[in-house]
Amino acid sequence: MKKTPIIHVVDDDESFQVAIGRLLKAAGYEVQSYVDVGNFLLANFNEAPGCILLDVRMPGVSGLDLQEALAMRSETLPVIFLSGYGDIPSTVRAMRAGAIDFLTKPVQRETLLNAIQNALASDARERVLREQMKNWRSCYASLTEREQEVFKRVIAGKMNKEIAGELSAAERTIKAHRAQVMKKMQAASLAELVHIGDQLQAGQAHPAGYSHRLSA
Repeated sequence: MKKTPIIHVVDDDESFQVAIGRLLKAAGYEVQSYVDVGNFLLANFNEAPGCILLDVRMPGVSGLDLQEALAMRSETLPVIFLSGYGDIPSTVRAMRAGAIDFLTKPVQRETLLNAIQNALASDARERVLREQMKNWRSCYASLTEREQEVFKRVIAGKMNKEIAGELSAAERTIKAHRAQVMKKMQAASLAELVHIGDQLQAGQAHPAGYSHRLSA
């Protein structure tokens, strides 16, 4: 069953929360509101799709600080900033840190809804990528130690004969290992296998300590 996107509104202005909440609920979204960063961090907000509407200036921890903290997590939600102050340094900092948009209050209904649609589309893409990465990690973990050694050499562009020499094995044995690598990694072609290897090595959403297993 498809989950309804949740829009998380983090803003210390309760009257603004009420107004935005009504607007978003009328547009068909589920809304959860938080008066400060602390309350938001206590919520388990990654399970359902959604995005974060985040005020820049709040008592205590700022919205920009929260954005930086969220960026350290392997899984998070896209951020749209809402601010009563259209200062350029904050806008630049937010966008460089990956914000979907930076809107100035009062925000027009269509402008806000368009930004939310973009954020939800981004969230959906990231969730697909994370699931794909989890699958690749699982496939890689199923390889034997020797298959992992063959895998990293194949994606480095080495030929079977060269790999056989490096691993002191017969070329036919390397061919057999290579076939198993292709099967276990669910790669239909060498190009696809190289792509998978590149994604794993690039560290896109991989857990700490994973990438070193692919290094020479």
